[in-house]
Amino acid sequence: MANDSYRTIRQTAEGYYTEKRSRFIAYAIPVRTADDVKLQLDRYRKQYYDARHVCWAYMLGADRLTFRANDDGEPSSTAGKPILGQINSNGLTDILILVVRYFGGIELGTSGLIVAYRAAAASAIAAAEIEERTVDEDITVAFQYPFLNSIMRIVKEDNPAVISQRFDMDCEMTLRIRKGEAERLKSRLLKVETARLL
Repeated sequence: MANDSYRTIRQTAEGYYTEKRSRFIAYAIPVRTADDVKLQLDRYRKQYYDARHVCWAYMLGADRLTFRANDDGEPSSTAGKPILGQINSNGLTDILILVVRYFGGIELGTSGLIVAYRAAAASAIAAAEIEERTVDEDITVAFQYPFLNSIMRIVKEDNPAVISQRFDMDCEMTLRIRKGEAERLKSRLLKVETARLL
């Protein structure tokens, strides 16, 4: 996988696991920020107010450097870490997985809990539609109108998304392209007379 792309999920998916009458309901939820995570956690905690535990883990950003895991009262590292482990082993980011546990009256022990939380998280990921997205860069170029055709030829050949454009005596275009292709596009644009990057 290139370093200008990442894997995430398209929409919320649900998974399920039972062990010795304990029920584990897992949700894989697409998120972009820590605030998104907080909103989703609040929402599911309200929805499952009667559950014994709502354990979770998340991973954010294309670089996959922002993450947290929480055991929500389960023995240390028996819930959040196994959930995070599933996110990692699937190479996902911009994702929150939370697992709601309804206690069935029989203790599972630490190894039983780890297996249960891992299996619940895995079932939510298995139900999700995974997609690869690119890390994009926006490039704004200014140029004079007589050089519009030269700029448009480059746009046609390199095929970036056109985010905005203004054609006057002084023209301006904002283009969006995959990060790995940005330097090449910039250098091509700068070869056009009067062109400058903003």
